Amino acid sequence: MPELSRPSAPGPAHLSIEGLRALHVGPIALQAARGECIAILGPSGSGKSVFLRLVADLDPGEGRVVLDGIDRATLSGPEWRRRVIYQAAEPAWWGMGVAEHFPAGLDRGELAGWIAELSLPRDVLQADIARLSTGERQRLALLRSLAHRPVVLLLDEPTASLDPATTLAVEALLAREQAAGLTLLWVTHSHEQAARVAARHLELNAGRLQPAGSVA
Repeated sequence: MPELSRPSAPGPAHLSIEGLRALHVGPIALQAARGECIAILGPSGSGKSVFLRLVADLDPGEGRVVLDGIDRATLSGPEWRRRVIYQAAEPAWWGMGVAEHFPAGLDRGELAGWIAELSLPRDVLQADIARLSTGERQRLALLRSLAHRPVVLLLDEPTASLDPATTLAVEALLAREQAAGLTLLWVTHSHEQAARVAARHLELNAGRLQPAGSVA
């Protein structure tokens, strides 16, 4: 099976979505450049989360998705989702402890830096998930996704439970990852956040994706 590697710098378009559709969503066509952040806006119920889940191959649908010339259809679901990770607004946890959700070979020094940057407790890896706040779980879920070194990260309201200062810290961390080549599709209800994090702004309305109006 062809190897997909994490890009080291922004470059030409590498994520191509053609005719992606499911019930009430699509067809959607979109191309994203390597290292690009695209903000996706739209009213509640317009299909933003469904769109991200379709890209991640988590929900049934039709259409073609290609990453670095490799058609998603040639990969297994788990292989695809190791490189194209969906970051849910309400992340799932399959174990009781925080540490078991992170890959064993992770650079612990880098993780400690991320933990400090996002104002999480220093000993949070030893905590039980059930004892954490909603905001702490949301930040940890983001770090869990980044720890798996995705090529594309599909963000579904990743700062919805965070205060303004922590929101800016998350945005700064993701901006660094983007500069290193990570491609972001970022769903947000905030036009202000969209203006901060992305140069391209799209709106999903009635299941169709189109250029957004004024974002400021």
